Amino acid sequence: MTAPQALDRLYLDHVAGLRRRYESVMAHHAVDAVVIHSGSLAKRSAFDDQYWPLRPVPHWQHWVPLAEADCALVVRPGARPTLLRRLERSFWEKPPQAETSAFEDAFDVRPFEDAAEVRSFVGGGAHTAFVGDSAGLAAWGVEPSAANPTELVAALDALRTIKTPYEIACLAEANRRARAGHDALRETFRQSDRSELDLHLTYLRATAQDDWETPYKNIVAVGSHAATLHHVAYGRLAAKRDAESLLVDAGATCRGYCADVTRTWVKGRGLAAAAFEQLVSGVDAMQRRLCGAVRVGASYEALHDEAHRQTAVVLKEAGLVTTSLDEAVASGVTHAFFPHGLGHSLGLQTHDVGCAMRAPRPDNAFLRNTTDVTVGQVFTIEPGIYFIADLLEPLRAAPAGAGVDWHAVDAIAPLGGVRVEDDLHVVGGDPPLRNLTREHLPLGAGRVD
Repeated sequence: MTAPQALDRLYLDHVAGLRRRYESVMAHHAVDAVVIHSGSLAKRSAFDDQYWPLRPVPHWQHWVPLAEADCALVVRPGARPTLLRRLERSFWEKPPQAETSAFEDAFDVRPFEDAAEVRSFVGGGAHTAFVGDSAGLAAWGVEPSAANPTELVAALDALRTIKTPYEIACLAEANRRARAGHDALRETFRQSDRSELDLHLTYLRATAQDDWETPYKNIVAVGSHAATLHHVAYGRLAAKRDAESLLVDAGATCRGYCADVTRTWVKGRGLAAAAFEQLVSGVDAMQRRLCGAVRVGASYEALHDEAHRQTAVVLKEAGLVTTSLDEAVASGVTHAFFPHGLGHSLGLQTHDVGCAMRAPRPDNAFLRNTTDVTVGQVFTIEPGIYFIADLLEPLRAAPAGAGVDWHAVDAIAPLGGVRVEDDLHVVGGDPPLRNLTREHLPLGAGRVD
């Protein structure tokens, strides 16, 4: 575990480096000042006065580990950045306590009470760029033409692709926190039959997170619900079956940085449980091989293509596909069982920016990472095999469906599907990767009973 004091030291180095990198971008784009808005509270509905907890603007969190609405960070070349911190006078709600106060040592901190003070301090000349929530910027009197300039924002997004030591430490700590939840759910699933809602609440309790603090809504899917890739409509009832599966895609955060981890488990007896156990073990082994195949300079999309070739192998070994491996890929069979991309960039956002600057091929429409692998990147590797009726029924009726053993598919389809996901940091060297997930959660996926 990284001690808070050590994280604070890394944070101050991170801010110093960020100042240099911002100044380079600002000089290139002829910008004298960048004003970053922290974000505004969003109403839950247009029909009442309740608000969602704040999701800070990621450019703000890149600098400031603070979740307070309608604050500003002013960055000017050669000057210490100024943090304009809004004084909160509301007696209805208070912002959450920050994990650290180290930002007070990194910036000149100035409290303010209303938008006029921000406009007065910032000025807002032709060479000032504003980045942040559009509604919040409008409240400061920012003209739409000065808000979120496209080329500048793209350049600032690109800075987030290569992670600093501070960011890596936060991502590793987020993975450590996520382990407690995954371990708790694996053991709970092993011991008893629980509803998805119970399992979700168990995860929150184990990771000491409220629902809004998680990096994304926990995916907790029992049985056939695992065929819904982002299943969050939790079942309220526990069902006792001869064979059961649990897919958990859930993470944790540290100072805004996200862990994104998926594990799949199976229990029970009978042919369906045994067949699904083989499939889970096959996907787990494939995921490990794909992690081991990452090379600096290689195309991530080529790794995604390799994932489809290996998916064909797993399907064939599980007795689900009878056609040749090449035909299973070329005919689209593997895409029906594995419809999403192999992974995505990870950082302050679960699907982080900077790794999808070019479009994937049309047959890889859902791939979120199209870069060449570069030292400093953090991304996920998350292959999966699913039994999604809306994808398999058209395949069943198509000529390519003749290469699928539908009796075998139908036997284990009620168990939904399997996904295994780790978070990887590209360090270069040999080996070229640090697996941020498996160093904290060494178990992959498989049988629990």
